[in-house]
Amino acid sequence: MPEVKLEEVRRFMEDALKSVGAPESEARAHADLLMHADTVGHYSHGLNRLEFYVNDCQTGTCIPAAKPVILKESGATAWVDGNNALGATVGNFCMNIAIKKAKECGVGWVSAKQSNHYGMAGYWALQAEREGLIGLAFTNSSPIMVPTRSKQRALGTNPIAMAAPASGGDKLVVDMASTTVAMGKIEVQIHKEEPIPEGWALGTDGRPTTDSKAAFQAGMLMPLGGEEKTSGYKGYALSAMVEVFCSGLSGSKSTHNIRNWELSSAQGPPDLGQCFAAINPSCFAPGFAERIADCLNTWRNLEPVDPSLPVLAPGDKEQMTSEKTKAKGTVFYPQKQIETMEAMAKRIGIKPLQTV
Repeated sequence: MPEVKLEEVRRFMEDALKSVGAPESEARAHADLLMHADTVGHYSHGLNRLEFYVNDCQTGTCIPAAKPVILKESGATAWVDGNNALGATVGNFCMNIAIKKAKECGVGWVSAKQSNHYGMAGYWALQAEREGLIGLAFTNSSPIMVPTRSKQRALGTNPIAMAAPASGGDKLVVDMASTTVAMGKIEVQIHKEEPIPEGWALGTDGRPTTDSKAAFQAGMLMPLGGEEKTSGYKGYALSAMVEVFCSGLSGSKSTHNIRNWELSSAQGPPDLGQCFAAINPSCFAPGFAERIADCLNTWRNLEPVDPSLPVLAPGDKEQMTSEKTKAKGTVFYPQKQIETMEAMAKRIGIKPLQTV
């Protein structure tokens, strides 16, 4: 696969976003969000998602120079209108408020409406973790999950993210969709021209499929756990919980009323609901960081089934991938993805992505 230097990927992302109206500061912030995904190995939410944002800015669905505003707040809470700004603009605004309130009150809980896709949920939880806080982040999405026993879509990937600091600079990071996978994972399989595993998605006939193109066309992901016999109703319930935090608290559209998932949509702003929270462990029992470190070390030292595959704590794989990627200074992308970016660059008038 083609290889690209990290600084070149960032340059391309920033140029693309600035070309469609993003101020330099917001283009840089959004590129940070996308670079995080590609650096930790979640390619579905990095460069793969760039054209989606560019298209939304071009159609006016997203207003890249817009600024969020606080509609209502208390000592520990805030209700925000994202004003259809870029997801990173809304995310930074809201998580900064949550962190500030957690440091002052012990807890900060912020819910936003009128937002756009905000990349990896874990990126936002990690902002609080770096401040010594527990970070939480949630968002609803386009309706692409088929609830247990249903033939129709009604919920989204509705991810759950939590990051907690541990002593010695360690951390516990949870970042997961409430579907078996995010739609972007299927897009990556299309770029690689490979099938998807059974249990990820349904085809247009409502039956499980391994055809990545058919799965993307149908847009019907299975809940985490898959079918009812394998406890898929638990993923369905987790998605419903996220809906409460996001559309319930913010007044945004509920997932079943949000526009369909499309690379280029003419259906107007999605009006996503998002939730950002921070908790200050120092307000509770002393020794929090040490207890989390003890949990992490215990899990990592469990005897593995396969000695070549050690037991990892949540977030370890991404941390190891990030360290390797940064040390190498490059990232690999499928050839078809490079070609897609070349076509986009020509369309919006920027310098194409340069491979090594």
